[in-house]
Amino acid sequence: MTASLFSQPLSTQLPFTMEPPKCITEDGSWCAEVWRLTGNEWLAASAGWLVAKPLKILLIFIVAFVIRLLVRRLIDRLTSGEGKTPALLRPLKERAPQALGALVSERRQQRAKTIGSVLKSLVTFIVYGLAFIMALGELGVNLGPVIASAGIVGVALGFGAQNLVKDFLSGIFMMLEDQYGVGDVVDVGEASGTIEAVGLRVTTLRDVNGTVWYVRNGEILRVGNSSQGFAVAVVDLPVGYGADVDVVIALLDRVSKEVAGEEPFSSDVIEAPEVLGVEKVTPESVTVRMTVKVRPGRQWAVQRALRARAMGAVEEAGIQPPMGRLFPPTAPA
Repeated sequence: MTASLFSQPLSTQLPFTMEPPKCITEDGSWCAEVWRLTGNEWLAASAGWLVAKPLKILLIFIVAFVIRLLVRRLIDRLTSGEGKTPALLRPLKERAPQALGALVSERRQQRAKTIGSVLKSLVTFIVYGLAFIMALGELGVNLGPVIASAGIVGVALGFGAQNLVKDFLSGIFMMLEDQYGVGDVVDVGEASGTIEAVGLRVTTLRDVNGTVWYVRNGEILRVGNSSQGFAVAVVDLPVGYGADVDVVIALLDRVSKEVAGEEPFSSDVIEAPEVLGVEKVTPESVTVRMTVKVRPGRQWAVQRALRARAMGAVEEAGIQPPMGRLFPPTAPA
């Protein structure tokens, strides 16, 4: 009986027989192609997992890489101006003062570069995120729990990093609205000075003492920008309590017009100077105010020139200086 058992074919000795998979009859299928090439039932039945699905997943990521590359190149083209306003900034509002000169180009390039960086990161996240979800779908993973878990993790990260998110959102809106940029003179509360760099999280400015301040965008509640549209040079000149105010006003009117008509200040003045009159009266002095509307960023230079010229003119005219009545001139010996 033992000899008869071993004399039987191997297929009849096993309790079951390996049948070729039915998919080999489907023309053009991966199963049929693998069966034709290898003749292996297991490889043919697993062709979908071993060949078809990996190729589909690879194709998904290749397409995602190409789409990301093309979109990033488009963003680079929109954010590069080559001396002109980048195409990405043309639909957006721009408040860059022309008085900044060469800094305007740097300001535009930095603004466009920052916005472009945000768009690139957003494109990368969306494209690769969708590709990853599609790959999971090809593997037969139920995407419902995955998406729900991702939402919970996102909410948890949002609560944990809410200050960082606040800084980034504030930086994005600041860039889009062009609230300030490189070269602007601003007051952000605790610090004031000239903007040196603008980022999505931190704004860098340098004050008049040379100190560099790093201010988080999310902590900026209000911004005073002295470099947008136009500026006003304001000069308050104190004179003695007994000085003739009409004479002082006429003198300051003449001096301010002279300064406004001379170089290099003539190109900075937008409107004719105006002497407003008496601004303040104290027991020690009478303060007369004059103003000039100038290009943004040039108000301090014009103020210094007006103040120096006005003080000299008042002294030459013999107008009584402040506190003069308390310290009368002494007679020459």
